[in-house]
Amino acid sequence: MRIVAGKFGSRRLESVPGQTTRPTSDKVKGAIFSSLGGSFENGRILDCYSGTGNIALEALSRGMNQAVCVDQDHRAVKVIRANARALGVESQVQIIKANIFSALDQMNVPFDLVYIDPPYQKEQNVKLLETLDRLDLVCEEGMVVVESLSTQSFPEEIGHFIKEREKIYRNTKITYYRKETKK
Repeated sequence: MRIVAGKFGSRRLESVPGQTTRPTSDKVKGAIFSSLGGSFENGRILDCYSGTGNIALEALSRGMNQAVCVDQDHRAVKVIRANARALGVESQVQIIKANIFSALDQMNVPFDLVYIDPPYQKEQNVKLLETLDRLDLVCEEGMVVVESLSTQSFPEEIGHFIKEREKIYRNTKITYYRKETKK
């Protein structure tokens, strides 16, 4: 697993030992960021179920300036910290060891990008989108990207989030939601 592009392109990342974490493949990660425009001019990302910090660190490599990584596994938190240190971005990464729903209740600054990639057997993606909407934790026109099994389907609208598109990569589905502008 590596950073695909940006200022840290091709840098390798440490993985969480064992089978509890399923990092997003470099191919899928590259496709996701390409569909988001490839690079950013600043911004904040929330990486839910962060695992290795793979997605958040890719976003920092491509120009975002702040990342919040949430995971409740102590081994994942240790790996995220090590990966951020290896890239020299510790000051840009906030790591929260908690259940994502508990962590959201403590947040009050919205994000430009939210990435949701739970363990597939424990997914609560619609509930998580509803919570992000209720707590107003996504900026206007911000994106929420959901990684799931290819067989899952999601509503066209969840609160202020409108489904823009879906893309399937083998057994993985990537669903993109944009927060609509309030009228």
